[in-house]
Amino acid sequence: MAGEPQDDCLFCKIVAGQIPATIVRETATTLAFRDINPQAPTHVLVIPKAHHENAAELAAAAPELAADVLRETRAVAEDEKLESYRTVFNTGSGAGQTVWHAHAHVLGGRGLHWPPG
Repeated sequence: MAGEPQDDCLFCKIVAGQIPATIVRETATTLAFRDINPQAPTHVLVIPKAHHENAAELAAAAPELAADVLRETRAVAEDEKLESYRTVFNTGSGAGQTVWHAHAHVLGGRGLHWPPG
């Protein structure tokens, strides 16, 4: 069920402290940690602590929590002293989502050209 921890979810296990992560920020509703396969010098994931499958489901079920995630992407960028950065939500396997728990990627520290890929 949306919002409830899932036993088979990697990010739920990180939130629960069952799997280690390099945590850079934490609030009552969000957790931010370094990506284990960084695609830029700064690559931090910001997740809601409550389980929602993807960004679209999160926005529909808990818009205030989606806003918390977005606020934290900015806070991460400020903490990391990024003058510019990209925030990415991958929704669905065709878009590159591999963990089925909503998360924002905060990428920075190098040129991020358009289109991505």
